[in-house]
Amino acid sequence: MRPARGHSQVIVGIDLGTTNSAIAVWRDGAAVLVPNRLGEALTPSAVSLDGDTIIIGRAARERQATHPSATVTAFKRFMGTNRITKLGKRDFTPEELSALVLRSLKEDAEAFLGEPVTEAVITVPAYFNDRQRKATRRAGELAGLTVERLVNEPTAAALAYGIHNLADQSRFLVFDLGGGTFDVSVLEIFEGIIEVRSSTGDNRLGGEDFNELLVTAMHTRFAGDWGSKARSDTSLYQRLREAAERARRALTSASSTVMAVTWKDKSWELAISADDFETMAADLITRLREPVLRSLRDSDIHPDSLNEIILIGGSTRMPLVRKAVARMFGRFPNASVNPDEAVALGAAVQAGLKARDAALREVVLTDVCPYSLGVDISQELPGGRREEGVFAPIIERNTAVPVSRTSTFQTVQDNQKVVQFGIYQGEARLVADNVKIGSIEVKVPRAPAGVIVNCRLSYDINGLLEVDVEVPASGERRQLVITDPEDDVPAAEFERRRAALAALKVHPRDGEANRATLARAERCWQDSLAEKREHVGRLIAEYQGALETQDLRIAERARLALEEALDSLEGARFL
Repeated sequence: MRPARGHSQVIVGIDLGTTNSAIAVWRDGAAVLVPNRLGEALTPSAVSLDGDTIIIGRAARERQATHPSATVTAFKRFMGTNRITKLGKRDFTPEELSALVLRSLKEDAEAFLGEPVTEAVITVPAYFNDRQRKATRRAGELAGLTVERLVNEPTAAALAYGIHNLADQSRFLVFDLGGGTFDVSVLEIFEGIIEVRSSTGDNRLGGEDFNELLVTAMHTRFAGDWGSKARSDTSLYQRLREAAERARRALTSASSTVMAVTWKDKSWELAISADDFETMAADLITRLREPVLRSLRDSDIHPDSLNEIILIGGSTRMPLVRKAVARMFGRFPNASVNPDEAVALGAAVQAGLKARDAALREVVLTDVCPYSLGVDISQELPGGRREEGVFAPIIERNTAVPVSRTSTFQTVQDNQKVVQFGIYQGEARLVADNVKIGSIEVKVPRAPAGVIVNCRLSYDINGLLEVDVEVPASGERRQLVITDPEDDVPAAEFERRRAALAALKVHPRDGEANRATLARAERCWQDSLAEKREHVGRLIAEYQGALETQDLRIAERARLALEEALDSLEGARFL
């Protein structure tokens, strides 16, 4: 069975991110980040298999370069798809991998709070479609959570910023560029109501795409040395990916950096200036502009009337992104909220509102439908020819929810027996370019073409879509609640999947710090050559000797000493 609603008033807020995830709770009148088992606020969204043991978080992320076939990251980009990732002998879907991360966060919260955690508010990119949202909800259920609500990430960030405490009418644009997705939302607050006026974005644009530019630059620079097969080498790709992340982060505060990898017992280096990187990223920066313009058009709000432009998402730390936003609006954006933590903190505020905490004044939070929803129709063209598969929106994008809208259609053939509507979401003129989410059929009386058919779509705050089709001439009526095929899985099968994930052997909490440090040291050894490699090898041996003493104080001192030594060799870790 799927998890039942618990009686506890503890509702956690979770930011399930592409690169990092975080969990927070509303406690004693404030949103508080929950530290993970390493004492850190951010948990990398990474899963790795070591033998028959699942590793989650920083230790898993450190294994990406050394164990590329046993480690996976950025799986959020494939939520809502049937993509399969094989780790060892087991196959995982994106929602199962997400469930493992969510379960780890849930356990961290339970350790922090000292009580069971069964309910959560989980954030999603504002531009996630219906399938992606349903997959996120199922991931939460697989992790043993009742998902109270899915909240759009920019909306959560606005709550973290504190706009729910503002009394005067204010307007904000939230610019959210994370590791894998980009969202823009325009919000307005007045008389205790936070109204999302528009949300748009790009689900395939984030920090990972900026990293890929640097990976490509290295491949291009050393193509003659590496050969054509280098581009398909998984081990090299993961090393380049990590080197790109380090280089991109270095360029947030330096005018130049060196991107370096070790491959086939040789070091390869490429000097990159901030100007070079900005030139490389010109097309990506251009892609940031259109969602901003669309959100302003859809909200019918002039840029000059915005009180603030709020930056969130770790990728907004890039100077070239901040410069681009400043150029768009002719003023500097607000970066006062920690871009990595804002979404989780805002989710905790929403959880507090959900629990009706007395410390939060009454606030009504409205949201919008991010995509247009409609049906497929045929359309008569000049000359009498008909064009099939045309999209007819019934609920336009950025309509406030809950919403119910009706459109009237008519049969196009004499003596037509049935009318079938495909239900789609998207913005393309032809349904072939949109996402089909269901279909419904209704009988019509035999008559000349022109029989009236009414189609009503109703969409609620949790993303539930109901279709109601009626034929006034006959009184015939059909209703349908749109579900994902995965939602139709029998309860027993869903419980089997949940139990199978719960039964996976997970690395013990009390050994997580040692596992993460050792994984980092092993990666550093692989990335090093000659004397440096020998030095790292000696450090690892000394550390393992300290662990074998089974004296916790000796082991912890050795771990801190090893972390310090690694920092001096490769720079402070960025995870």
